[in-house]
Amino acid sequence: MKIGYKDLIAAANAEIETIDIAQAASLHAEGKVQFVDLRDRRELEREGRIPGAFHCPRGMLEFWIDPESPYHKPVFAEAKKFVFYCASGWRSALATKAAQDMGLEPVAHIEGGFTAWKAANNPVEQLK
Repeated sequence: MKIGYKDLIAAANAEIETIDIAQAASLHAEGKVQFVDLRDRRELEREGRIPGAFHCPRGMLEFWIDPESPYHKPVFAEAKKFVFYCASGWRSALATKAAQDMGLEPVAHIEGGFTAWKAANNPVEQLK
């Protein structure tokens, strides 16, 4: 193997903005950013999500961002900051790097992901 997942995550983190839980909670309270949940649907159903987060499965991100894609989602054309998260911050680091490389801006991801969000007793919305 030429490069492992740890190296990919480290390389992504060197080039993207990473926000801590306190910053994420502050941004959420302001309501000026779009949180993007990259987790699998089963994770959302089991654990809930950050209130108001847009669900984008990690495997669809590039297709949903690109306005020329038949799968494009208008949310990614909004003039907002996009804050990506997953369970632990690994998938979101890679996703944030991919989004940034595609030209989506501004973008960031949450250090520690949804696990850290919940551990800090921030609000969680259960799916219906």
